[in-house]
Amino acid sequence: MTDRAAARAAKSALATQLSAQPGVVGIGLARRDSGYVVKVDVADADAAGRVPRDVDGVRVVTEVVGAIRPLRSRTA
Repeated sequence: MTDRAAARAAKSALATQLSAQPGVVGIGLARRDSGYVVKVDVADADAAGRVPRDVDGVRVVTEVVGAIRPLRSRTA
């Protein structure tokens, strides 16, 4: 079981590590089982392969979500 403080520290370290990696579109925390994990959203499977499975003993999960684009604003 990983507590929230440990997961936050791991998220910060991972964000620094992945900041220049193409295809990483989001990094956050998620509850799994009875603790926390770092969740990394990626654009494709190639990017997922570059994400480590754990950071400082905290489990990292990836999800392929595709490219993230801003919504177009509508004008009335």
